[in-house]
Amino acid sequence: MLYFSRLKTTLIVGACILGVLLSIPNLFAEPSGGLPWRTIRLGLDLRGGSYLLMEVDMGAVIKERLNGLADGARRALERARVRPYSLVIQPDDHRLLIKPTDPAQHDAAVAALKELQTIEQQGIGARPDLEIQDTPGGIAVALSQTALVERATQAVQQSIEIVRRRIDETGVVDPIITRQGQDRIVVQLPGINDPNRIKQLLGKTAHMTFKLVDESANPTAPMPPPGVEFLPMSDKPGQKIAVRKRVEVDGANLTDARAGQNPQTGEWVVNFAFDSVGARRFADVTRANVGHPFAIVLDNKVISAPVIREPITGGRGQISGNFTAASATDLAVLLRAGALPAPLTVVEERSVGPELGADAIRAGAISLGVGFVFVILFMGLFYGLFGWIANLALVFNLFMLLAILSLLQATLTLPGMAGILLTLGMAVDSNILINERIREEVKNGRTPLNAMETGFRRAYATIIDSNMTAFLAHVMLFIFGSGPVRGFAVTITVGIATTLFTATMLARLMMVRWYAATRPAALPV
Repeated sequence: MLYFSRLKTTLIVGACILGVLLSIPNLFAEPSGGLPWRTIRLGLDLRGGSYLLMEVDMGAVIKERLNGLADGARRALERARVRPYSLVIQPDDHRLLIKPTDPAQHDAAVAALKELQTIEQQGIGARPDLEIQDTPGGIAVALSQTALVERATQAVQQSIEIVRRRIDETGVVDPIITRQGQDRIVVQLPGINDPNRIKQLLGKTAHMTFKLVDESANPTAPMPPPGVEFLPMSDKPGQKIAVRKRVEVDGANLTDARAGQNPQTGEWVVNFAFDSVGARRFADVTRANVGHPFAIVLDNKVISAPVIREPITGGRGQISGNFTAASATDLAVLLRAGALPAPLTVVEERSVGPELGADAIRAGAISLGVGFVFVILFMGLFYGLFGWIANLALVFNLFMLLAILSLLQATLTLPGMAGILLTLGMAVDSNILINERIREEVKNGRTPLNAMETGFRRAYATIIDSNMTAFLAHVMLFIFGSGPVRGFAVTITVGIATTLFTATMLARLMMVRWYAATRPAALPV
């Protein structure tokens, strides 16, 4: 218990020195030159920034699902040669209402829809996705409650991932994106005091499709013909264009999008590339429609409708329009990140100034400093030399804690600062257990060496048990918590690891070295 080999001593001292060196970068600004400069990041409550609470439009999710289901139902009825019929989408009831004009075709329609039910059910395993019922108004094809819950969960999870991609593309450092409740997303942007550009990026669904223009339809007519819709031009307010509803190529097949400039005209454009499926489909459509306009639709607005001059077979294209450098870059960001499954609405917005963060840092530093001074005085007065050795181990404990958090580039929040202060108290508990045990063994008449040996051995099990219990509790807090709660849990778990090292290894090494050098007749406890 009290023997330290030269290798073990070197490793302990080296770990302490490394902890001091790795924590130093937090005191200075990051130098230029690409040096590996890792520091602790400051969270929103310390650094200032913006807080956004966004809500996923679940109505749009269900409506899109019903529209897709309606297309599938039409194809199924066409295969079964059921015609004519009426199909009504009822979003409030989460269902389709289908009624064949000829009552003799009712059974064939039900059989076709049950086949659709089997196909749709394969996507989510054994859980039923659709429910088919006969009603007085016709055949009702409804989304089951299980399917609605699963769609909502998928929509929120997918939205969080896409929001994260879009924010990462803008260069925001250490954003915090978490789910709140059933359909809300919390976005914290440290250091961003004007989040208007971020809000515009997050507020767009960015669902891009490529559709053919119907040149025979009149966009000024009161109603579009079947299979056609009148969509507004994004760069020409008030002007509409007749576009076929059929999606020729979906933006989901895009693999890359970058802003650039046309070398001939100098105007800003967005260059894009398709995957193999999209490239093949894009080539087929452009080959079959040379000389006809091809509309690029983004969130139900036509951003460009160029005429196809020749087949585009390379899987690459270009979007031109009245773009500026900023708008072209933003569009490229949206296309690279992917489309949101539903629109996001900003429910709450707050801006936290850096002054509040400075006050919080100042208050936290004062509380940490005052607590540290009181702990040092307590240990020194109550346990003498061994107390001052414990204080030195405590200093290295804080250095190592900061070093590990710096390596992880952890985000420090107010709960994290509270975790550092709590780590200080837990480290003191371990040292108190050791010193009290040694004091008891001295009172029982043991020799100094025997008292140290027995005291460390008997305190060791208690320290391990108590710290491991706390460690497991905070691991669960990290797994099931979110946001600042997870930051608090990270700080505590790292602090427990450094506390075990400094209390059971570093403090013991210093006590053993002191004893070997002085060989005292009595211990200073």
